[in-house]
Amino acid sequence: MLESEKTESASREAKARFEGLGKQGMRVVAPNTDFFGGAAASLKDIWDHRELWWLLTKRETKARYKDSAGGFVWSLIRPLVMLMIYYFVIGRILGAERMIDDFSIYIFAGLTAWTLFASIISTSTASIVANSGIVKKIYLPREIFPFSSAGAAFIDFLAQFAILFVAAWLIGGIDWIHLVVYVPVATLLMLVWGLALGLFLAAANVYLRDIQYLVDVILSIGFWMTPSLYSYAMVAERMPEWLVNLYLLNPTAIGVFGMQQGTWTAGDLTGVWPDHLMIRMLAMIGVGLALLFVNQRIFARLQRNFAQEI
Repeated sequence: MLESEKTESASREAKARFEGLGKQGMRVVAPNTDFFGGAAASLKDIWDHRELWWLLTKRETKARYKDSAGGFVWSLIRPLVMLMIYYFVIGRILGAERMIDDFSIYIFAGLTAWTLFASIISTSTASIVANSGIVKKIYLPREIFPFSSAGAAFIDFLAQFAILFVAAWLIGGIDWIHLVVYVPVATLLMLVWGLALGLFLAAANVYLRDIQYLVDVILSIGFWMTPSLYSYAMVAERMPEWLVNLYLLNPTAIGVFGMQQGTWTAGDLTGVWPDHLMIRMLAMIGVGLALLFVNQRIFARLQRNFAQEI
């Protein structure tokens, strides 16, 4: 008798819970796909998950040096070795410094800016697929994943820039005004364009996995479209004017120019820069922010089917 009373009581409690759930309204967790109306909600959702973004950023940074004794120190050793190679092998032995003064600083500044952009693009593209287990189980703003890839890339950039700063200070000196004015703007330009393109590519890669391999090829081509291993003077002297103007529409080239202008002191005397470099950088940032907005809205629409496609 006592057992039947317990069973009946549990049944009444379960029925009451179901009735309570039935009275609750539906709560939509999927993002608003309205092109303009959903943007504010998406930004708020991302901001509300900022602690998760930081945890994922730290996780991705630690994963790169997992099980290594040196850990984060390797992020300093690699750019330092690269700088030594540029300085001694390419600059001194191969004589590149005869064409470009302080060649090692020039090339390393360009590579520092380009590596930030390329790292954001390559890691963001695979970020959704790499976190498929989380995407399938719970809802959260999926922009968090490419954004955390960008955060990890930025941490590596800071380590590489620290090497660049010390080397530039020791070899050619630092123009503090140029450093403060140009470097933050150039860095912001690379971040904005990396995030804008990374968001779109991360979503596209869910539906077409060949995207991540295509990105590797495009980045290899894109590297040679930035003035890292050659100077702008070579471009201006050997190309027709219309092709030079087309070249200057490349945002990564403008970002590389800005990084070189801020750290390569020899360029103040011997370098040839595009006219109105700062205006060009600010204009590119404006275009990049517009592209970031558009691609975030595209991402919001595509992410509804991520769990089914992965």
